[in-house]
Amino acid sequence: MPIVRIDLSNTHSAEVVQAIGDVIYDAMVSVASVPADDRFQIVSRHADDELIYPRQGYLGVTYTKSIVFIQVTWNAGRTIEVKQGFYRAVADGIHARTGIRKEDVWISLVDVNRVDWSFGNGEMQYAPPP
Repeated sequence: MPIVRIDLSNTHSAEVVQAIGDVIYDAMVSVASVPADDRFQIVSRHADDELIYPRQGYLGVTYTKSIVFIQVTWNAGRTIEVKQGFYRAVADGIHARTGIRKEDVWISLVDVNRVDWSFGNGEMQYAPPP
């Protein structure tokens, strides 16, 4: 049920974008128990002046123009340990597959309730039973 938004520089190649999406999906399935085939991702490429981050760094982390912003909206209820494992798997995987620095992998998780989704047809597929 997650929806993933990936915002990155328009200088990244199609292969890098594909690898980032694959890594995120693989981590969702293997670490966060997201069902297979539940892959919904939106990729937005931006000019350098459209990706704004603290040039001096934040909380001891410094960033470059290769920064990738990842926002995952998914069902609430995952433990802190699962979320930490997800962060690690995504940063490590993106670095291994693309060479992007782990420091440039910025992730935000948004927890929502199961009833906050409609997968089409104007229906609430996860509605509570009557």
